Amino acid sequence: MVEMKEVYLDNGATTMVDPLVVKAMQPLFSEIYGNASSLHHQGEAAKHKLNEAREAIAKAINAKFDELIFTSGGTESDNLAILGVASAHDKSLKDHIITSKIEHPAVLNTCKYLESLGYSVTYLDVDTEGFIDLDQLENSITDRTLLVSIIHGNNEIGTIQDVEAIGKICKKHGVLFHMDAVQSFTKTSIDVKKIDVDLISMSSHKIHGPKGVGALFVRKGTKIASVFKGGGHEFKLRPGTENVPGIVGFAKAVSLASSSHIKQMSKLRDKLIRSVLDEIPNTKLNGPKGDRRLCNNVNISFASLEGEALGAYLDIEGICTSTGSACSSQTLEPSHVLLSIGVSHEIANGTLRMTLSRFTKEEDIDYTIDALKRYVEKLRKMSPINTIIKKL
Repeated sequence: MVEMKEVYLDNGATTMVDPLVVKAMQPLFSEIYGNASSLHHQGEAAKHKLNEAREAIAKAINAKFDELIFTSGGTESDNLAILGVASAHDKSLKDHIITSKIEHPAVLNTCKYLESLGYSVTYLDVDTEGFIDLDQLENSITDRTLLVSIIHGNNEIGTIQDVEAIGKICKKHGVLFHMDAVQSFTKTSIDVKKIDVDLISMSSHKIHGPKGVGALFVRKGTKIASVFKGGGHEFKLRPGTENVPGIVGFAKAVSLASSSHIKQMSKLRDKLIRSVLDEIPNTKLNGPKGDRRLCNNVNISFASLEGEALGAYLDIEGICTSTGSACSSQTLEPSHVLLSIGVSHEIANGTLRMTLSRFTKEEDIDYTIDALKRYVEKLRKMSPINTIIKKL
């Protein structure tokens, strides 16, 4: 029996934990296992590891040690950023939030919750590649605007927003700027001394670290309140015993990231995009090309087939992909991101997201291209609308 090849192209959902990260975490389970808030030697040893990790991750974005708050992941970081800022300000003076139509559900649903409390939210349009209009952003700011929250690298179509320009607009008008960098952290350059950003959400499991760990950068002086009640952990912003093993693993994953990985992923990304568009008719890339796209993101619509069916056939071949965001892939509703960039419902349902990692090999891409060609042809022959395939 021939062993099935394993090709994992769903790294936008989660990544394999790097073996070196696992190794770095192991002593924190059985040797240095104290509570970082305890005063005895075990607690002090854990606190030392926690501080080392905080310093390392903060340094990666050129932040200060005490500007990094550890959380359980990107969703909590987004919630803490938005709800924490709203809670810390007088609603009678500042009750307006600006975001975009292609945000992660962790941001969109938090904004919808604030709307239920009487806040006003502006959802910015995006163009066909997923970029917001900077003029629309600036024109949307009023004297009641408290916060602008924009995703840095989109989780579905890979669009990288011009956060430096966004930050300048926010600073000019005295408005706080939150950046969801869950997908972009370590895959793009983020320097808080060059970007006028007040809050940044990050996650460990998107970069070969463990699940259940994230961080929120909070620029010193930013007015923010805790959204949980408890002890005084994480500079009184995030109560609860810190997940020291996970945090140490997060820091190790950050230390292993490099520009050479970005270059390699970009090369394989472009090969996959080029081959699919050139060799499979009636296909369309969603999102931009080149440097304005996340180095690991490929999102392609295939006319006259269902993305779920294509993904299922690829899975038989050992190829793991996604029909969109893993957070919403259990629903049959078309992606809100694709609809926002003008993709029709029909075409959106025939879309596949393939996200690479630094462990992806060229042979994996070749294997995937071959499988895509075979199964797209097979599904189109089975399709009742094969005779009226729409040109993309």
